[in-house]
Amino acid sequence: MAPRAPRRPPDDLLAPEPRVCGPGFNERVWEVVRGIPPGRVTTYGAVGAALGSPRVARQVGWALAALPPHLAEGGRGSVPWHRVINARGAISHRGDFVRAEVQRRRLEAEGIPFDWEGRCDLARHAWWPDGGESGGGAPAGEIRGA
Repeated sequence: MAPRAPRRPPDDLLAPEPRVCGPGFNERVWEVVRGIPPGRVTTYGAVGAALGSPRVARQVGWALAALPPHLAEGGRGSVPWHRVINARGAISHRGDFVRAEVQRRRLEAEGIPFDWEGRCDLARHAWWPDGGESGGGAPAGEIRGA
């Protein structure tokens, strides 16, 4: 039997992705995150997808970690950084357990419950930057922007 030729990936995977991380990236991340309503969460990847690339989830996290204190504390013009979680529905602490606890308390105060594994139900509480909300955005069981 002759060896098979390797399968070619779909064209959309071969197309170059637009460069989204550059000057002004942090400010664009903060603007998307400002749109998340209270009582809803979104993922780092969904924020990246709203900016043109779901592959920049880590950079979205760095942009939120770089928030100046006056934008992170709440109040007018602040960025609700606590409403962005990972694609599993959990808080990404990255070694900063104090900030993770603050994030969880803020989300719980907005009515977002967590299960015994520290996850919230994305199918129920997700908000997607393209305008969809749980039950209207992603189909049940599908996690977009992961």
